[in-house]
Amino acid sequence: MALVKPIPKFSSPTQRIGGNPNSQIRRPFSAVRMSSSTAAPPASTKKKSQKQEIKETLLTPRFYTTDFDEMEQLFNTEINKNLNMAEFEALLQEFKTDFNQTHFVRNKEFKEAADKIQGPLRQIFVEFLERSCTAEFSGFLLYKELGRRLKKTNPVVAEIFSLMSRDEARHAGFLNKGLSDFNLALDLGFLTKARKYTFFKPKFIFYATYLSEKIGYWRYITIYRHLKENPEYQCYPIFKYFENWCQDENRHGDFFSALMKAQPQFLNDWKAKLWARFFCLSVYVTMYLNDCQRTAFYEGIGLNTKEFDMHVIIETNRTTARIFPAVLDVENPEFKRKLDRMVEINQQILAIGDTDDIPLVKNLKRVPLIAALVNELLAAYFMKPIESGSVDFAEFEPRLVY
Repeated sequence: MALVKPIPKFSSPTQRIGGNPNSQIRRPFSAVRMSSSTAAPPASTKKKSQKQEIKETLLTPRFYTTDFDEMEQLFNTEINKNLNMAEFEALLQEFKTDFNQTHFVRNKEFKEAADKIQGPLRQIFVEFLERSCTAEFSGFLLYKELGRRLKKTNPVVAEIFSLMSRDEARHAGFLNKGLSDFNLALDLGFLTKARKYTFFKPKFIFYATYLSEKIGYWRYITIYRHLKENPEYQCYPIFKYFENWCQDENRHGDFFSALMKAQPQFLNDWKAKLWARFFCLSVYVTMYLNDCQRTAFYEGIGLNTKEFDMHVIIETNRTTARIFPAVLDVENPEFKRKLDRMVEINQQILAIGDTDDIPLVKNLKRVPLIAALVNELLAAYFMKPIESGSVDFAEFEPRLVY
């Protein structure tokens, strides 16, 4: 494998790597490791794709459910007079246009590239595809159910959710097809029935899903632009699809920002500020810990993991500040120092799990480390936040360019 070339520092605070300059979870976190469920076969081995089951951990992408009765009340136009149906009608027309209808078409490059990826990097790619497919499929299930449940209450919003589920299903299918290049496949039908679902109240669904879609946008566009400038690291063609793909994520996030504008009670009090900061911290820390456990993947495509993550966090935070009432001060150097300290603690906790000690001894050894991790999380949360957000931000509405 070629020497890893870290990407340059993302220098200017106003610089955008790609996509729209005005654009732009999942959950509680813990020190855990997610490993792929199957060893990669040799390149010469030709097997029928085998369906696999993801191993569940606290950092694994989650499946979500919510209070659908409350959702119906929120989008009932007779109850909620803040709903701007003209805006939702405009969003619906954009979703109906389906800009990416013919975008996700594979070619022979995929299998040829997969056969060339060997050794540890092959296993890392399999894990990347597994986790990404699971996350997209999670979105599909949630959006599909919302589209079904809201059909009578608010047909316009319901259809938007249904069209977003279309996008997520397309993404998940494309990723699962990528797994077939490695002679594997996720059993999505089994996941639907057997996976545990995490319950979030509607307002938490809004916060978490908005952040998830926007951080996905910045991750995809950053990787795409980097590989376009450094084609020697383009080791698998799925990354070539990220430019258009990320616009789906961006559009989904814009829809959730419109939903939150229609529910000002989720944005305009002190509790909203506390929850906004909590979800920002949850998403950023989860991504940072996850990615720092998988630096080989990012190095394999020529990225410096921590620089990449901080760029994504900063850009996501700036975008989120346009709608959330408060965000974290992620550009304060102290915030990154706390993230790096969390990574060190997490690595120590993971190392304990690899020892031959009995479970009781392992748990006792973990206690002070978990306490230290919680302390860093609280310290990051209680850093002076940035007051932000406006439910009237038409001047910032993104315009997608294809």
